[in-house]
Amino acid sequence: MSAKGWWLFAAMAVLWGVPYLFISEAVSSFSPAAVVSGRTLVGALLLLPIALRRKALRPALRKWPWVLAFGAVEMGGPFFLLSHAEQTIPSGLTGLLVATVPLWATIIGFVVGSHRDIRLLKIVGLLVGFGGVTVIVAGQGLVVTDAASALVAVSEVLLTAVLYAIAPFIIAAKLGDVPSLGSITLALFAIGIVYLPIALLTQHEVPTVRSTVALGALAVLCTAIAFIVFFALIAEVGPVTAPLFTYVNPFVAITLGIIVLGEQLTPGLLIGFPLVLLGCWLAATGGRARRVRTAAVSGVEAAGTPDADIGVAVAPTDPAAVVPGAVVSETVVPGAAPTENTDSASHATRTDPRPRT
Repeated sequence: MSAKGWWLFAAMAVLWGVPYLFISEAVSSFSPAAVVSGRTLVGALLLLPIALRRKALRPALRKWPWVLAFGAVEMGGPFFLLSHAEQTIPSGLTGLLVATVPLWATIIGFVVGSHRDIRLLKIVGLLVGFGGVTVIVAGQGLVVTDAASALVAVSEVLLTAVLYAIAPFIIAAKLGDVPSLGSITLALFAIGIVYLPIALLTQHEVPTVRSTVALGALAVLCTAIAFIVFFALIAEVGPVTAPLFTYVNPFVAITLGIIVLGEQLTPGLLIGFPLVLLGCWLAATGGRARRVRTAAVSGVEAAGTPDADIGVAVAPTDPAAVVPGAVVSETVVPGAAPTENTDSASHATRTDPRPRT
């Protein structure tokens, strides 16, 4: 990997590891709906000029019903659930629970019959991963005070992970020929507009400066800039290597929670964390880390959508959906036609619009 690739890799490890800290700070004086609306509208406004320059919006508008469905599953539900959950549970715990996306994606693949084969190690991965979640939650991996409220919040985060696991299937089946940037920008605008009136009705206090700065950072750094950097990383190192930074994201979330917010580190977390990572890797790869004919990433490059300006297949979704275990494996979404070809100008292989989770 080039020096530029390493810098981009490090930037993404931070940009998509820090959102949980910013969400935790923002919800201290913003309502969850206000966080969602502010984050998505500002992010969309910043991405709009780039989307217009690349002529990425028109294809997205032609398939607006599916873009809205994707936005609801990938942004509308998860952004709100995460914001509401972080009013109760620590940011580090939230970041780690979101890391279960590959586990849920594997289960969904089994249910819809999109897995080419069911390996024993994938089943073992599911058991190990969810065992790690049980250890963390039962042992209060990061200490909480109200057990009942914490259980609800944990359920919200796990539901978020399920939604993130579903979103790639929508992209792959219905938005495979739409530029990623267009889908993301349009979806961000739609979700922001939907949540705006709810935000106005639920925001009952004047936000603090600290919460406002956190919300601004969440929108600018973790949404708009993060997508731009992610596009650049894929262009630099390719769609298979790029997502490997996601293994670092939970470390960043937990570390920042402990250092900045004073969240507690306990034996339950120390034991459960590696179990979740191991389970995700086994569930996603079946124990085999190798290149296959196509490559995409659960919750990130799920559709492998070609972007004309980049020359590689990219379909990034939300930062929070980028999780450990998002590596090459063998999941196929029924109805997604393969479109494998090689871009001679960039010498980058465009992958077919089918998730590999």
